[in-house]
Amino acid sequence: MEQEPSRILVVDDENFYIDVLVNLLQEENYRVSVAKDGATALKRAWGDTPPDLVLLDIMMPEMDGYEVCRKLKADPRSADIPVIFLTVKSEVDDEVRGFELGAVDYIAKPMSPPIVKSRVKNHLLLAKARKILENQAKMLELEVRQRTREIDRTQDVAIYCLASLAETRDNETGNHIRRTQHYVRTLSEYLVDHPAFRDYLSHDMIELLFKSAPLHDIGKVGVPDKILLKPGKLDPDEWEIMKKHAQFGCDAIIRAENELGTTSFLRVAREITLTHHEKWDGSGYPYGLKGNKIPISGRLMAIADVYDALISKRVYKEAFSHEVAVNLILKQKGRHFDPDIVDAFEVLQSAFKNIAEKFKD
Repeated sequence: MEQEPSRILVVDDENFYIDVLVNLLQEENYRVSVAKDGATALKRAWGDTPPDLVLLDIMMPEMDGYEVCRKLKADPRSADIPVIFLTVKSEVDDEVRGFELGAVDYIAKPMSPPIVKSRVKNHLLLAKARKILENQAKMLELEVRQRTREIDRTQDVAIYCLASLAETRDNETGNHIRRTQHYVRTLSEYLVDHPAFRDYLSHDMIELLFKSAPLHDIGKVGVPDKILLKPGKLDPDEWEIMKKHAQFGCDAIIRAENELGTTSFLRVAREITLTHHEKWDGSGYPYGLKGNKIPISGRLMAIADVYDALISKRVYKEAFSHEVAVNLILKQKGRHFDPDIVDAFEVLQSAFKNIAEKFKD
């Protein structure tokens, strides 16, 4: 396919220089258009067929070349069009001003035909090369975004499958996973401006919490069925084994980090898995962490997990109503749960109820 000739716009108020330039450029098979003033030049540049390059005289009445160049570079429609100034001035200050406005070159009058042809050709080639690079960059960016989305989807599927396996062993459903991660996101988004949490709860961190939350109980795969599925109360020895699921899950993630390298996602998942059963007053497990020593991720997950456990039927209990679950959590303010997060939960209790209904079993 034959390439279309480049379009050149010549802007000059003197017929002599217009004629010289038109003849020179047509010898090279360029498509040449002409403007004798700044207003017409802008109209041509912003028309349906904009030029590939502008040869622009500086000294023109009403609107000089500097002002025309400034307007061209300020408008997205013409900002990328190369501008070469035509001038009888050779002072350094004038050249600096032109380059500051965005011009790519100067051609002094009287003009040398070989110089005109050479500089026009070179700047057209540079402009085409820049467009090719920009297009390649856009294509690469698009490909990276597509690959990133594929990786994110693969990660989401892997997380969901791992979490589902753990929940299935506990006679829970995948919807427990969905509910708890949405509870965590709802709490996080509400607390984003709270002085105690705003340095932690960035947009990226909230997304990491949302993605990591489903892994909170993956350690249950290491708990024997006779304990995990026991319909009655666990005896002290059984309870000690049950409590180990937090460490089991953490250890599994640590092994993955040691083998494959760590990521911010794995670090948050490890925190949630290990600390979501810690309690604000220090009576939780596995380490008895107290107050702010408990990672924020674990504190958020604690309320999300307990609320969903309360409203859900288990082998050892019937489901509580939303109202009963809310009251039980409010009573644990400053004991089981971070008081600030309980305050947020109290405000958001209707949102929790809506999430539970949307993802009900």
